[in-house]
Amino acid sequence: MNSSPPTTDCLCAGIVVADFICAPVSHVPEAGGLVMTDAISLAIGGCASNVAVDLARLGRNPMVVGRIGSDMPGRFVREELAATGVDTKHLVESPGQTSSTLVVNVRHEDRRFIHAFGASALFDASEITPDLVRQARVLYLGGFGLMPRLTGDRAAELFRIARQAHVPTILDVVVPDPESCRTQLDKVLPWTDVFLPNADEGRLLTGIADPLEQACHFRDAGAGTVVITCGSQGAVLKSQTETLRAEIFPVEFVDGTGSGDAFAAGFISGLIDGCAAERCLEMGSALGASCVRRAGATIGVFTRDELADFLSRQRLAVERL
Repeated sequence: MNSSPPTTDCLCAGIVVADFICAPVSHVPEAGGLVMTDAISLAIGGCASNVAVDLARLGRNPMVVGRIGSDMPGRFVREELAATGVDTKHLVESPGQTSSTLVVNVRHEDRRFIHAFGASALFDASEITPDLVRQARVLYLGGFGLMPRLTGDRAAELFRIARQAHVPTILDVVVPDPESCRTQLDKVLPWTDVFLPNADEGRLLTGIADPLEQACHFRDAGAGTVVITCGSQGAVLKSQTETLRAEIFPVEFVDGTGSGDAFAAGFISGLIDGCAAERCLEMGSALGASCVRRAGATIGVFTRDELADFLSRQRLAVERL
């Protein structure tokens, strides 16, 4: 293990995406139909970049490692990340298109996504050296399952290096193909300190509807701590020593894009500070709630001062089971 102090609060690795987001529409049009929206915006997206931006808003020093294309959306993403204070030195440019997502928001419904793999399809974790891992306080890998070259074996080796360096590992997942993702996930969970799927992803991966039972399943598969986010139903946490069920902070809902990533950033920020699990849940829930108030994955997320003010006035209801 390198005895030098970490230079990066969180190494955020994984999918880096350009999001094309429509403001909420009244309905999805029929074939050949047209529906109007107030705005269509281009924004930073993807688990790795969203979490990095959110951590920077909290005053942290994050680094993003991933791939972008040699196109306009790629240049936009790099510039926007750097402008927020994210270290982009290890953001690799590949020929072709940047990974992109069309985010369709319909009032009173969950989001719909249309995704192109783009440059993220080339990411395989070889971009991350052991020395880069040792520079970080925390290693976050986001979008596992949406990068074809990042196999379970490669992710497990990356996490093994982190464990050897005493760097906590956080894993998030996207599930386009449940069977393939399940097989690959089994290889990396034993090296994962915190696993952060949502309840829909948990159901696809386990066939289990109840989030707490999902958490038990992933614990049995080797994950140290499992946190299942459940949208308006809050979140559950299962570790070796405790089981928690959290409610939500009530806020006006506009767009859920990036709320899970905001939750992850808040939770990670708590981990960096050495907070107890209940406080990490509270910070994650508050940051996730702040995200849904605005359209876009990072635009409405609290700054450090805003988060502190919010939590000074409200407390999250957390039940110990």
